[in-house]
Amino acid sequence: MTTSKTIATLFAIVLTSTACFSQASRPAIAEDFKSSTLNQPGQEYPQVNSQGYARFRINAPKADSVKVSLGLGGRGGTKLTKGEDGFWTGTTEGPLDEGFHYYNITIDGGKFNDPGAKNYYGSVRWESGIEIPAHDQDFYALKDVPHGHVQQVLFPSKSTGTPRRAFVYTPPGYGKNNTKYPVLYLQHGWGEDETAWSNQGHANLIMDNLIAEGKIKPFIIVMTYGMTNEVKFGKIREFKIDPFQTVLVDELIPYVDANFRTLANRDNRAMAGLSMGGMETKMITLNKPETFGYYGLLSGGVYAPEDLNGKAKPKLVFISCGSKERPDGVRKAAADLKAAGYNAVSYVSENTAHEFLTWRRSLHELAPLLFK
Repeated sequence: MTTSKTIATLFAIVLTSTACFSQASRPAIAEDFKSSTLNQPGQEYPQVNSQGYARFRINAPKADSVKVSLGLGGRGGTKLTKGEDGFWTGTTEGPLDEGFHYYNITIDGGKFNDPGAKNYYGSVRWESGIEIPAHDQDFYALKDVPHGHVQQVLFPSKSTGTPRRAFVYTPPGYGKNNTKYPVLYLQHGWGEDETAWSNQGHANLIMDNLIAEGKIKPFIIVMTYGMTNEVKFGKIREFKIDPFQTVLVDELIPYVDANFRTLANRDNRAMAGLSMGGMETKMITLNKPETFGYYGLLSGGVYAPEDLNGKAKPKLVFISCGSKERPDGVRKAAADLKAAGYNAVSYVSENTAHEFLTWRRSLHELAPLLFK
């Protein structure tokens, strides 16, 4: 499959992964709603119940219609009903997948964020966010363990003529001795930016908990903007990897190796990404196999043996997706790679689609496999 076709297929999955609910089959809704953990301080709504339903309440006394659109790009919709007090209230027609979801409010045709919720960068704008508690959320919970640090860095970019931003996670204990660390370059998806993996993905908490449990070798994570959003959603086939590849390989990696305690070689350098960031990962690792030793595609396509044939052999190829995406393709790709002699691992997140719980779980599975 060509890269353009793969990207087109990937974004078709994004557009169709939202659950459809039937009013006729809707079960009784438990009235045990609690405020979402992502609400603004002191805000009661939005709320989530034990079944995964979400309830919204918006103050718009002069509006004629109010609708909540959930998911990347604000697909679908929950129509709210106006009360005599001017507040519009409504509950999703069915339970949402566990984990994080973007959403926005449409009031008389205008798109707004929910004043009750915190905002997260997605869909090329700051969107409201809601969290449906997951049964396995312990692996990304904030715990009483040693914590690493996420710091913002500005690095020079001659190719773009501007300073560029990255966020760097350093593990607990970094800088207290002369220890040097491997590095994972971790990319966001289309419509997002370099804040996504820390804010929506909880990558730092996932790492802190794995390190505290002794399940991984500590390493650094670098997250930078993938330059994907300059391409309009409907013209994603026009995306060219060359400008970002130059920024990453020729400018950011040398900056990180010069300013952090890194093991600056291929065997201690990985690249992974979610969705569009996975496609960037595939293109760059195939173009620069001498730069990265570990590859990870999280809902971001697959590698075939012929892609890797004749190139420096990766130490690991990790491919994942949600069970509501295309799990058979992920499993088959890993099996084909194994049969061809590659160290390939597939992972499927149960009961999730093209969304952040899939990618949180994928990072949790990938991290212990890196830098062995």
